[in-house]
Amino acid sequence: MPADLPPQSRTSQVLRIGMVADEASGDRLGAGLIHALKQRVPELQVEGIGGSQMQQAGCRSLFAMEELSVMGLFEVLKHLPRLLSIRRQLLRRWLSSPPDLVIGIDAPDFNLGLELKLHQAGIPTMHYVSPSVWAWRQKRVRKIRRDVDRILTLFPFEEPFYQQHGVPVTCVGHPFADEIPFQTDRERARQALELDPDTTLVALLPGSRVGEVARMGELFLQAAGWLLRNRPGTAFIAPLANRETRTLFEQQLVKHPQVKPWCRLSDDARLAMEAADVVLLASGTAALEAMLLKRPMVVSYRLHPLTYGLLSHWVKVRDYSLPNLLAGKTLVPEFIQDDATPEALGAAVLNLLVEKTALQPLQDEFLAIHASLRRNASQSAATAVLDELGR
Repeated sequence: MPADLPPQSRTSQVLRIGMVADEASGDRLGAGLIHALKQRVPELQVEGIGGSQMQQAGCRSLFAMEELSVMGLFEVLKHLPRLLSIRRQLLRRWLSSPPDLVIGIDAPDFNLGLELKLHQAGIPTMHYVSPSVWAWRQKRVRKIRRDVDRILTLFPFEEPFYQQHGVPVTCVGHPFADEIPFQTDRERARQALELDPDTTLVALLPGSRVGEVARMGELFLQAAGWLLRNRPGTAFIAPLANRETRTLFEQQLVKHPQVKPWCRLSDDARLAMEAADVVLLASGTAALEAMLLKRPMVVSYRLHPLTYGLLSHWVKVRDYSLPNLLAGKTLVPEFIQDDATPEALGAAVLNLLVEKTALQPLQDEFLAIHASLRRNASQSAATAVLDELGR
């Protein structure tokens, strides 16, 4: 921890909350929650770990959020000493100067361990975004029941699971469902991006973390090459989450000269997806966002082979992507690990471009899910936080 961060004193007048997020979607959730809390408690102080959006909302980030953005069991190993050091430093700071509440936003492998130590010291803790305990490693729910005063879930199907296990839970819905209108405007999005309104456009979203782009970027560009050979003139737009992922993707793009002239980079994922005819994306929050934008999509993911080998024995669900999990059935095609080949991804995207009759029923399904998730999430989360604090 930087040496110029003196301990903060705890006072009855000022509400101090610790927050820790590890990647872009958590940063957005945290920012929304901070804004909602500050509407009711203007003197609120927030510190911890967050990205640009949380910092703009008023969070003092003690470390760069990108240091936590590591996915996969084996991928974490080389970063483990630094991750443990950051957690120890946060613990020292908050144990010596306790905040009124600490909220871990997603990042369960980092945050649940942090919440354990803080809870043992009598510091109230909440966890925002349910770990996928209903899908794999279900025994983690015991730790959550022991170490977390309340869990805030995003999706309605998660709430009964925690109730059955005696964990205080509030389903707040998803902020994206509040932000995104039920009907979106592809033509307006294309105008904003200065794109030809008649071009066949595929959005490529290989992930928000450097490790994800390292695994998925090359695969997606190979799929784009396959599409160009089978549907000449297809254009692509690739929104990247930050400078590091953009630099890596640009390096990958240079190796695909046939794709490069047809691929434009962007920094606005939502606008890029809204403008697209089809979205090819790495499984995660982007799939939810594409669904809320009512865009047909192909979902893919690859992990380190050893990580996947371990996880495949623990996973208890058939589908991985959020649209399929929320629907309780397969709405969008998924290609995981060895099934994720350029040919398979390219053919699935091409099928969605050609099969126009299936688009309206799919969008109707997406609209019904969208309505179920619209619960004024940031305000609902703020209410749960203040209720927990007796305010």
